[in-house]
Amino acid sequence: MRAMCEKIIPSLGCSWRYGLYELEHIPFNWHYHPEYEICLTLNSKGVCHIGDYIAPFDDYDLVILGPNLPHTWQSKGNPDGSKQRVHVAQIPVPWLEQMISQNIELQHLREFLQRANCGLKFSQSVAYQAEQLFQKIAAATPIGRYIHLLELLSLMQQDNPQPLSSLEFSFAKQLDPAKDKFDKVIHYIYNHYTDELCAEQLATLAHMSTNHFHRFFKRRMECTVTEFINQLRIAKACKLLINTTAPITYISDQCGFNNISNFNRRFLAFKHCTPSQFRSRVHQKALI
Repeated sequence: MRAMCEKIIPSLGCSWRYGLYELEHIPFNWHYHPEYEICLTLNSKGVCHIGDYIAPFDDYDLVILGPNLPHTWQSKGNPDGSKQRVHVAQIPVPWLEQMISQNIELQHLREFLQRANCGLKFSQSVAYQAEQLFQKIAAATPIGRYIHLLELLSLMQQDNPQPLSSLEFSFAKQLDPAKDKFDKVIHYIYNHYTDELCAEQLATLAHMSTNHFHRFFKRRMECTVTEFINQLRIAKACKLLINTTAPITYISDQCGFNNISNFNRRFLAFKHCTPSQFRSRVHQKALI
């Protein structure tokens, strides 16, 4: 599914945006935007999709996402009818980078934000403290929000978070003259990644020779086109393994793999477990 670009408007009187959402359930909304995003999900349980990372999430789910990283959370309504709450901070890259470059006190955030490009998930103890800071942000004036945002970033930087997506997605950062060609190829792949795709076909789409296209793609994505397509296919397989009881052979076929052996081999390479082991682990977590 193609990710939609979301336009972010800063909160009144602020250089960044804060929002608190109270929902019956979280709908699937696959999107991206050029801002960093800090997201704390409370009283909710479901599946999160971040780049090519797909996994269950639970209460006190705290993550930071880098610019242009496609993402969504998805949940059903709570059995008791209670509201699910999501605190969201969305921070423009130029504003944050300017603050860091002009204030030596913030230099420690550079490496942390670089790691956030693929998404980071934080410990529950940090998520508890983040909830308190978000509550202060919700009630604060613009200058108070600014102070508490820096406190939140400093708190998260001190944790040892779990990396999420295995590669950095970006639709907007390619500023060279070939950006339109690159976007055209990426969007085509997203719409057809379960079909039989080959580099020659994509090279024709970009009006390039096959050899030139291979170099062109890897320079921008830091992986080969085959690796990229396989990661999208495995991500879809994970979603089907989590959300359906379909046989693994059927899922292999639906995700574009030509045979079950190839599917098992690729899945093991990306997820370090077999499809059946992945499904079993997800179901065990759901029962806890």
